[in-house]
Amino acid sequence: MTTRTFARAALVGAGALALLGPLTAATAVAASDVNRGDARIMAAPYAVVPYETVNVRSGPARSYAKVGSVAAGQPRGAYCWVRGETIRDNGYTNNVWVKLVEGYVSAVYLKGDQYGDLPASATC
Repeated sequence: MTTRTFARAALVGAGALALLGPLTAATAVAASDVNRGDARIMAAPYAVVPYETVNVRSGPARSYAKVGSVAAGQPRGAYCWVRGETIRDNGYTNNVWVKLVEGYVSAVYLKGDQYGDLPASATC
């Protein structure tokens, strides 16, 4: 490829990107408005999904302050799990709490295994 052909190809590519630039930026803004939780999922090494709306606590027990909630079916980023207060609900009993970006949730309310599908080795 000659220098002149290469330069022409670069200009054509740059022009195409300039046309797509506004579309890409608008798409990114729209996506961030619709899926605000996506950045939180990407920031953590694992993802968990509650099967019902669950309270998020500042520590691994109901005695800790409620700092928010996660809606059923809404994925959240998770870092690790820790043993805390034993929770009995929906026919399950477990003392595993999963550390999310926002705080802690009982694994009783998460889809998957006893650790909310985090590896057994992912302890806090």
